[in-house]
Parts: sequence; structure tokens; C-alpha cells
Amino acid sequence: MQEAYDVIVVGAGPAGMFAAGFAARAGARVLLLEKNRQCGAKILLTGKGRCNVTNSEPDQRRFSEHFGRNGKAFLSALHRFGVAEVVDFFEQHGLPLKVERGGRIFPARGDAADVQKTLVAFVRDAGAELLTDCPVRGLRCDAGRISSVQSGRGEFFAKTVIIATGGLSYPQTGCSGDGYRWAKQQGHAVIEPEPSLVPLRLAEDWTAELCDFNLKHVRIAVRQHGRTRAERFGEAFFTRNGIGGPIILDLSGAVRSALRDGEVTLLLDLKPAVEMQTFDRRLQRELAEHSNKDFRNALAGLLPGDMIPLFIRLSGIDPYKKCHTVSKDERKRLLLLFKGLEMRVAGCGGFDKAIVTAGGVALKDIDMRTMRSKKIENLFFTGEVVDLDGPTGGFNLQVCWSTGYLAGTQAAQRAVAD
Repeated sequence: MQEAYDVIVVGAGPAGMFAAGFAARAGARVLLLEKNRQCGAKILLTGKGRCNVTNSEPDQRRFSEHFGRNGKAFLSALHRFGVAEVVDFFEQHGLPLKVERGGRIFPARGDAADVQKTLVAFVRDAGAELLTDCPVRGLRCDAGRISSVQSGRGEFFAKTVIIATGGLSYPQTGCSGDGYRWAKQQGHAVIEPEPSLVPLRLAEDWTAELCDFNLKHVRIAVRQHGRTRAERFGEAFFTRNGIGGPIILDLSGAVRSALRDGEVTLLLDLKPAVEMQTFDRRLQRELAEHSNKDFRNALAGLLPGDMIPLFIRLSGIDPYKKCHTVSKDERKRLLLLFKGLEMRVAGCGGFDKAIVTAGGVALKDIDMRTMRSKKIENLFFTGEVVDLDGPTGGFNLQVCWSTGYLAGTQAAQRAVAD
């Protein structure tokens, strides 16, 4: 009979490589299986190729609150391997990190490719066996235990198995939801996966005029039925058919939820640091200073040049009208464009645009102190396949590091004990 591995990890993304490396460090005989020809394909796409490794938020409870209702369940893994441990790990492996705006932590020298190389080296140096170009077809279960992993390159026997197959985001990297299917086959509840952290499509047809134009230090509010559902301050940019950027990604979950209840609009405040009345006085001064000039020449001190034609059109003010003839009602329309430009949401981006997947294997079916299944005694889950998703800023990769470490060490401990 073929000798069993102590631990088989399916999926060599960030969580899978962490799980395999730490399981091997704990003394287990480990096999890491990856369907692609290279490991960590998704890592290379994160943070626009720079890889936002984690977030510097020092308070673990506050860190967990970024994950909403499931945040408390994440605390066990975060306590075992938190932000400080992530920073130490990469620095000890020759990749120092630095903190940037918003607490985002990136490689100090290098990019996502350096993170990927560091993880692959960690797996190999720890002694785990790595097999790429090896798609897994299924798990064999006997008497409430996973006995083997069936792949395109044969059947591999295991004492413990860790599913680290990711979600459905970045489908070009091979993410196809296999982990969800296997979890369901073994009796686990799976919260319906949805694309998360996505750009939004807008009903307005003018966004293409400002394609990729950056909006810095703005506030955007999600409005529905006369009330604000959510809002964020920061950066955004227009796309050919909508709007994207960090604050839009973080608002996309609230938008998706709101769309189930009807129409949703976004209100863009280009001058959030200035109150409405104060900015109105600023407008009046600008118009007075350009009293005898055409209106089209009066906005250069208030707007980037690319946006002026749009604002003139949306305001409905004749561009050749002299500034001293602009009426109070016209000025109020202009004021609302600066302080509350309304944009109608047509929809959310799909999995092809998503940074992470919301939903996944239900936390009620996982012992979050060990990442072990409550249904199958030798099965573990880690990373994006689990129902844990947070905002941009490094939070989601921290899930991979924390749960990967926990699943790897606990699976090794269980396998060696057996």
C-alpha cells in the first residue's frame, strides 16, 4: 500500500503555501498540489502588482471588526499569527516591509513577485513536496475521514487534508470554486459566493470622458430611499462605464446589498473638507472675480481642466454667459455638482473584476480555533474558501496568513499524533 502523507494541501496560493510550509516545519510530511504551472498566481495581481501584504492596525479586535459579523470568529487565528508575526516572517526571509497611507503594508524593496518568490522558497526550504500542473479532481471519503486526494496525476493518500483552493475572484488564475463543491459533497454549508471589492457600473454615459481620471480626497455616499447606507473618504477614479478605486471597492458590498431593495445612487463630494455654505461663498467669490468673463473660464481655480466641460454641461449654464449674470438658482445647481454629484448605480462588477470572494464554507461548520472541519475529522480549510472577507488595505491577505498558519500547524499536529 502506498505510504500516506501526513498533510496534503490543495491549492498553492498564499494560504496554501503558508499552510504547507508551517506544516512541514512542524515535522509533518507534506505534499502541496497546485493546478497551475506556478504557485501564487493571484499574489502577482494583488495591490496592482505591489502586493499589499497586510495592514498595520495594532488592535486585533479592531482588526477583526473589519470583517463584519464574522470578525469575532477570526480572532483565534489572528491571535495565533497576527500582523506582527507576518512582518517578522517576511523580514526574516529577506523581504523587509514598509507601512504606507491607511496602514497598508507593502514590500519596502520589490513587489508582488518578490512576495511570491519568498513563499515558494519557504515551502521548499521547509521540506514540503510541491507538485504543480496537478489539478485535483476530488476527495475520497471513508468512514467520516478523507482517505485520499484524486488528481490528474494519480491518487495521493493522506492523514489530513487542507483545502486552500481560494474563491472565484481572478478566474484567470484558475479559481473555479472546486473547494466549495468538495465542501458541499462532505456535508458542509456553503454561503453563496459573491464577487466582493468590485468596481461599479453607472447609468451615466459621461464617465468615459473622464476614464481613469483620479479623484483624490473625495467623499462618496451610498444613498437609497432618502438615507445614507454607507460612505467613504479617499480615492476613486472613473472608468469607461462606471467608477472604481479604493473607496468604491470598499463600498461595493453595501451597494450590492442595497440593490436588492431597489435603486441606488452615489453622491460624490469633491470638496468634503468644506461645508456647503462655506463653499457657496467660495463660488460667489470666484464668479465675482471673473465677473465680466464667460462662465466657461471661471472654474479653472476649482476643478481640474478635464472636468470643466462636464460640469458646464451638467450645470445647464450657458458656457458663454457672463459670470455676473449667473443666477442664484444656477449657482445652487453648480454647488450641488461640487458637493453632491449624483450618479445612478447600474450594477456591480462580476468575479472577473472582483478582488476577493464574499461567502464560502460556513464558519459554523469549521472549528475556528484550529480551522478543522466539524463534519470531517481530518479535513481543514484555509484562506478565501472560508466565509471571511474584509475591505481593501491588506485585511484579506492577513486572513490567508493567519488561517494558513493555523491550519498547517494544527493539521500537522493531528497527523503526527495519529
